Amino acid sequence: MRHMAIAAALATAVLAAASAVEAPSGFDNKSNGVANDPTHQTDQMKFDEVENVDDGLGPVYNAQSCRECHQNPTSGGASQVTEVRAGHLGPDGKFRNPNIPIARGTVIISGRSLVNDRAICPSGAFPDTEVQERLPTTETIRTLRLSLNLLGDGFVEAVADETLVDLARQQKVESHGTIQGQVLFVPLVEAPGQTGVGRFGWKDQHASLLSFSGDAYLNEMGITNRLFPDEVTTVCNPGKGPENKPGPDGLEDIDHFTRFIRATKAPARDAVLAKTAEAVAGSEIFDTLGCAVCHVRTLTTAPAGTKINGGTFTIPDALAGKTFHPFGDFLLHDIGTGDGIVMAFGEHYGQNMYKITWKHLSRDEFEKTRNKVRTAPLWGVRLRPRLMHDGASLTFQEAILRHKGEASHARRGFEMLSPRKKENLLQFLRSL
Repeated sequence: MRHMAIAAALATAVLAAASAVEAPSGFDNKSNGVANDPTHQTDQMKFDEVENVDDGLGPVYNAQSCRECHQNPTSGGASQVTEVRAGHLGPDGKFRNPNIPIARGTVIISGRSLVNDRAICPSGAFPDTEVQERLPTTETIRTLRLSLNLLGDGFVEAVADETLVDLARQQKVESHGTIQGQVLFVPLVEAPGQTGVGRFGWKDQHASLLSFSGDAYLNEMGITNRLFPDEVTTVCNPGKGPENKPGPDGLEDIDHFTRFIRATKAPARDAVLAKTAEAVAGSEIFDTLGCAVCHVRTLTTAPAGTKINGGTFTIPDALAGKTFHPFGDFLLHDIGTGDGIVMAFGEHYGQNMYKITWKHLSRDEFEKTRNKVRTAPLWGVRLRPRLMHDGASLTFQEAILRHKGEASHARRGFEMLSPRKKENLLQFLRSL
């Protein structure tokens, strides 16, 4: 019953005034109001566009378009695509990024935990150049990371930092320290010196969607941009960045990607299944077990006119004062499935970040994330056949039984349920 009280208290804490309205949801590819529908469709075309070498693709990369990793059931959704991250422990027991040899061992890629799966060489232009990354045996910490859903993330970005800070504080107080989401302040790449509460990525590595988009364009597609102008390697790609230039409208691709994500609607529930007696009963069990302590049902965005992301973005009416239901707290937790990886500063914030003094940035806090991952938001989880951060769980029950650490109490509660109640809970999850 204690966990029911915690969940109720947290829900009350994050609900805004009665004037807040429900965020639009659905998979209809229409805008939530941030942009008009024709603009949203133009931005989606950029998001879906297949890049090639002439566009700056590579030299190492994972995908040729944003949609390739975010496309189920529509552009911006999740997918089955995973990426490889790796590293090793140093003599001091701390995580070290891998050293990946390319070009027959003559060049070393370092400073990144990401190991790209694809490369543009050898090619007709560079027939004798080898740039494919392969994991050395020295890198004994290894994990897969499943691509994330982006639909509705404009609302996530518009949640005030204070809301997430208060949420973490209340979790700790109400659970007497057994559950405590970590708040991580991360650099806002578009606002040098400023930080925000991380909420995007499995390690909460970004607080803004523009930072997230710039990071992905370089590290997942190898395309340099104004936020990330430095190539991972210049082997078989000697050009100097940034490769992506503003279009006739003055916007770069990362600006279109960002506006597209901000304008997406929240993932909608299965309205038919959600009304069944089994799913309704399962929803109550979800709260009773304490699942909603971390998989927070409802959050509310900040008021219109609020400046976020270091003052670079003002929350518009379409995103302001909206309640939405992510079933996640966007905080970092240790539930026994942590991948052992500490995010690489240069990879996620650019090489220039070392020349800047960042407000509230703590290397010690980053070190604490090693065996933590962001609570997986459960909105749209019925559309994910692979679960958890690594995609290794193929059923809801398997995913639940992997929960340990801060989630041990909830897992034990599930194990004690009758077969009928277990099935009701699973039916509830199938409705999300």
